Amino acid sequence: MKAVKKKSKSSEWYAKNGTEKKDSYNKKYHQSKKRKKYRAFLNKKNREMGTYGNGDGKDVSHLKSGGVVLEDQSKNRARNRGRK
Repeated sequence: MKAVKKKSKSSEWYAKNGTEKKDSYNKKYHQSKKRKKYRAFLNKKNREMGTYGNGDGKDVSHLKSGGVVLEDQSKNRARNRGRK
């Protein structure tokens, strides 16, 4: 018998109440000039490294030193995602 993982309180709340507040915040956040500039920077780096839009499964990953390096999408996106 497989154990069922219990949802967090916040995920239960959003399941009942919808995500209007969160969606509204995210919409404003991602429309800000700072975020647009940051996304443009990342896209530029992807193009420079030849991985933008070609489906190779690579992302430009940030290093602690401030540089960037190519890395698998799954590895890059799994890091620092707020696990308990």
